[in-house]
Amino acid sequence: MMNPEQIKKIIAEGLSCEGLHVEGDGEHFEAILVSSAFAGKSRVQRQQLVNAILRPYFDSGELHALSMKTLTPEERSALRG
Repeated sequence: MMNPEQIKKIIAEGLSCEGLHVEGDGEHFEAILVSSAFAGKSRVQRQQLVNAILRPYFDSGELHALSMKTLTPEERSALRG
């Protein structure tokens, strides 16, 4: 079973993030990712990028469920007002 810090570390090693927050209960996790790498990509493409990084953990069953919000730094700034 994984914990939020493990997931955060794996994502950070595979994707340059300006902001990364992961929380969860050991089975279901939620992540907020802010990365310039998301610029010009659709929501689906962004999630595919993150899922590709985590694929070995999904495939092995170590990671069961991750919902995510993916933003560019500009989108995060716009949300903050």
